[in-house]
Amino acid sequence: MSTLDKLILQIQDDNLRGRIQKELKNLKKEKKFGLVFENQNPECTPLFNVPVKINSIVALKTGNINVTYRVVDIKNNSVDCVRNTEIFTFDLNDIVCVAQFDDPIFPYLQPIDAVSNAPDSDLWHALIEAENFHALQLLKYCYAGKVDCIYIDPPYNTGARDWKYNNNYVDGSDDYRSSKWLSMMQKRLELAKTLLNPADSVLIVTIDEHEYLHLGCMLEEMFRDANIQMVSTVINPAGVSRNNMFARTNEYIFFVMLGDCRPAALELGDEWIGEIKNKARKEGLRWNTLLRSGTNFLRTDRPNLFYPIFVSMDGKRIVSVGEPYYGNNRNEVIAPEGTVVIFPIRSTGEEGNWRVSREKFWELVAKGYVRLGRFNDRGTIAIDYIAQGEAKKIEDGTFTIIGKNENGTVIVDDSEYKPKFIPGCQWAIPNHDSTQKGTKVLNAIIGNRFSFPKSLYAVRDCLKFFVANKPNALIVDFFAGSGTTLHAVNLLNAEDGGSRRCIMVTNNEVSESEEKNLRRAGYTPESEEWQKLGIARYVTWPRTVCSIEGHDIKGEPLKGSYLDTEIEMSAGFKANAAYFKLGFLDKDLVALGRQFKEILPLLWFKTNCRGKCPTISEEKNLPPMLILRENKFAVLIDEKYFGEFEEEIKAAPEIDTIFIITNSISGYTSMISKFKDKTTYQLYREYLANFKITG
Repeated sequence: MSTLDKLILQIQDDNLRGRIQKELKNLKKEKKFGLVFENQNPECTPLFNVPVKINSIVALKTGNINVTYRVVDIKNNSVDCVRNTEIFTFDLNDIVCVAQFDDPIFPYLQPIDAVSNAPDSDLWHALIEAENFHALQLLKYCYAGKVDCIYIDPPYNTGARDWKYNNNYVDGSDDYRSSKWLSMMQKRLELAKTLLNPADSVLIVTIDEHEYLHLGCMLEEMFRDANIQMVSTVINPAGVSRNNMFARTNEYIFFVMLGDCRPAALELGDEWIGEIKNKARKEGLRWNTLLRSGTNFLRTDRPNLFYPIFVSMDGKRIVSVGEPYYGNNRNEVIAPEGTVVIFPIRSTGEEGNWRVSREKFWELVAKGYVRLGRFNDRGTIAIDYIAQGEAKKIEDGTFTIIGKNENGTVIVDDSEYKPKFIPGCQWAIPNHDSTQKGTKVLNAIIGNRFSFPKSLYAVRDCLKFFVANKPNALIVDFFAGSGTTLHAVNLLNAEDGGSRRCIMVTNNEVSESEEKNLRRAGYTPESEEWQKLGIARYVTWPRTVCSIEGHDIKGEPLKGSYLDTEIEMSAGFKANAAYFKLGFLDKDLVALGRQFKEILPLLWFKTNCRGKCPTISEEKNLPPMLILRENKFAVLIDEKYFGEFEEEIKAAPEIDTIFIITNSISGYTSMISKFKDKTTYQLYREYLANFKITG
């Protein structure tokens, strides 16, 4: 742009120069340096639960959801609609209300099913069947800044249409091939960012070669303060052929680490160790040579670390340590009787320095943290010591001291030691093979219902690096697919006794071939025949139920155990999960207090999904209050009963969240003053004003 600025200054016409400078200034504001793509709005969302009214925006159930009409008249089941001044008449049963971009919509969670294999636990996972853009907005309200880890495996934009995710985000009208995919991802990542704990959390995104460059640029732009690293991982050692290209064997994983988040050092198998430098990590207790190497290894670099060590003539013990020697003739240092003087002399004859100070070295000798080698032909002897990190392993019990040798050096039992370390960024782990540990694992549970699932152990390992030390972590996956993430979270919890909670979001799309067959048979997306073949109901939820209960889709016990563990698959997991469908309510009915039945599961979700999700059978004759001890929240439905409600809350100290239904702000303020140690919300004002989300 600086070249253009200079050229513009050469324009003689003041008016023309000013106009061009103004336009260039505007262009600079719009110009994106780095990733450039055309922004596109999300598609319309069908609102099947919202009644059709005059002025409603609707679409045909069997047509393109983005082709919309405005309702101008309703007579019985006949609806007159207008589109671009043209009038159309439809049957009421053939149309559905839709939300367009930035239209206000009011969500609720409709319970579909639940599985409980830990009835005494208040830990519940959740699966939400929804278009994930809207589900993320719901999550933003409930869990903004509270999520520890987001793991997503989004569509790779390969153009494939033969599976249950739309994997073709290429629009021929785009100036840039990936605009549609990038626009889709950007809007979701913007919401995902609001969920993550800015002080310590991670976003994990898997991708292949089609979009990894674009995704990397987008993550760099959106998460400027994060530490971002990409790992290359082998997921198909056999390779997938590419026409006139190298066969594809790997994928990429972006780790976006916020705040203090870093991968934890873990006990890992030999396959993670790699070559050269990492080989040392296979050892037990490690000894360091006392003679410094690398940088700053000369006497002149650290003069105070050039001191004599006096070793017995037989080379078996250290007798004493001298003061740092600053002279020019070290031969003038006289060794006490019966000892030999050892200076830090390198094999080249150069004067070096020791790694630790004289005082620190003597402390190490006293603890038995120093050992001697043998005298060499130069009359010196190798001296090793236990550095601080290894000493900590002795002191915290990782290595057990079983005695000392005749020289006073500690002897430790490190036979059971498994090293902990952070691996490199090239992963070739056999258990991450998506065919052997992904497809075959899933097929053994629900049959051949889903293509290209991730390896269960690949997902587990990705999560483990960041939640191993967070036993109560909240983990979200809003491209849940076959449900591998929840399966992996349950496996992690079973391995270490954790109580990590997982929220999954997936749509209920059917494959392109299934859609054609269903439409040909006259079914619409809200019909049961269509719904039961969707990914959420046909794949994600069945896997969740079967893996928790320990059987396959036919009810037969699962065979074998989970790798690297003694956990039998047939034992299932001590876990609970609830399955919901995201629906949308009519604002007027909410304001009238006639939708409490629908909103109640949402209150449970907002209060961390503790205990079994409460429900009520009917909207009429609601009780004046709900004191839900198991769920740790309460609702005052009729404010005239506040006195009794206050007494109930005093008798239930486990209640930590309170919802109060009242239209009076002053009344609400007065009531919550009694519950200063509780989290409180006002309904329905809070729902309509603050819980409003846009489509």
